[in-house]
Amino acid sequence: MTTKLKLVARAKKGDTEAFQAIIHEEKEKLYKMAYVYMKNEEDALEVFQETVYKSLTAIASLKQDEYFSTWITRILINTALASLKKKQKVVPLSSEILENWEEADEVAHEDQLDLLQAMEEIEEKYKTVLLLRYYQDYTIGQIAAFLSCPEGTVKTNIRRGLAILRTKLKGAYLDDRQHSNI
Repeated sequence: MTTKLKLVARAKKGDTEAFQAIIHEEKEKLYKMAYVYMKNEEDALEVFQETVYKSLTAIASLKQDEYFSTWITRILINTALASLKKKQKVVPLSSEILENWEEADEVAHEDQLDLLQAMEEIEEKYKTVLLLRYYQDYTIGQIAAFLSCPEGTVKTNIRRGLAILRTKLKGAYLDDRQHSNI
């Protein structure tokens, strides 16, 4: 039994120190996912904190210890979506995002902003599978289990999501090239 599985088993029995250790391992991944959904640090931290609280109170209901990471990520996504729905607003790209990426070079920075904006414009079902696949490195099978849908559906949503992103990003870069040739 791995160290993480032992910690999960202890956490399910009420060991808060074990739970803290697991959260410490997962915190960066969870925060990044929350930030992608919420688009600002304050809201992302709020979603992260609420996720930790919900998972702490519900950890005893976790059926398979090896799926802790998937389980808590699903809680985070549901919490983020509920928060966005509650606010009923689209958060525009703010100066905070620009400040967080000051260290990146200008071209990479523009690419990141273009990708972030394109991700914001695609349907939720595509955004979720793309985030799970490429930001969280989950397999197709894990995503299918996670979302309770067939693997074929996950593959289709990934393929369609990538096609939509390519179209959106291709259009942005074609427009830029046309303007620079003038």
